[in-house]
Amino acid sequence: MNQVKLTQLLQQFFLEDLGEGDITVQTIFSNEERSIGKFLMKDQGIIAGLAIIKKGYEILDPSIKVDCHVKDGDSVQKGEVIATVEGPTAPLLSGERVILNLLQRMSGIATLTRKAVVTLNSDHTRVCDTRKTTPGLRMLEKYAVRCGGGFNHRNGLYDGVMIKDNHIASAGSIQAAVQKVRSQIGHMVKIEVETESRHEVIEAIEAGADIIMFDNRSPEEVIEFIKLVPKSITTEISGGIDLTNIAGYSDTGVDYISLGMLTHSVSGLDISFNLQGGKK
Repeated sequence: MNQVKLTQLLQQFFLEDLGEGDITVQTIFSNEERSIGKFLMKDQGIIAGLAIIKKGYEILDPSIKVDCHVKDGDSVQKGEVIATVEGPTAPLLSGERVILNLLQRMSGIATLTRKAVVTLNSDHTRVCDTRKTTPGLRMLEKYAVRCGGGFNHRNGLYDGVMIKDNHIASAGSIQAAVQKVRSQIGHMVKIEVETESRHEVIEAIEAGADIIMFDNRSPEEVIEFIKLVPKSITTEISGGIDLTNIAGYSDTGVDYISLGMLTHSVSGLDISFNLQGGKK
């Protein structure tokens, strides 16, 4: 993750939560009181976002010592301590909720991604994410997908062209849309075209698309469409795929399966933060 951007995000999140200060800890604890805290798994899954603990407490109080016992991408078990922190009690508690919120969400995404990869069980097809991320958290959520063994689709509208049904309808055809884009973008930018039929797949090939996406197609349809596509063109499936049916696409030969559910329909992994007791 980009550390500069991570710092900016955490500063923003802390400002939202702390405002002018944590009045609870400020009225209970003195500046001299110190504690040891542990991040404890209350569920099993794949951990992601340990840098949140380190960077978060570095922002709140650089004297806080953070010791992570696992690595991002590791499989962790219920009851396992994943990190220990030691320092002034007040900032340990003030930073707890923001850090846990992010750590739990990122670990939930990594866990769901790992389940999708394992369920697909393909040596060829890669699982990737989409732009269906939480506003403000895209960098973190896409990093979590990688921790779970998945891959990233484009980061935003700025780093890849994706011509969808509304673009095609407005431009008049796939051919016209691709030609307009190709005449203006640089050679480093790839063009992806969304297709729903055999006719559209052929048109996208003839138009010179770099990537062809089969939208809401069955495994049987994907197998037939891929026969039409030259090896030089990357293929992708999207739409209507989840853990209940993803295994059916394992032998289709498609290069990527993009899953919006990895980031928009995920539950956080249950993680708690507990102080072992204050000390001076």
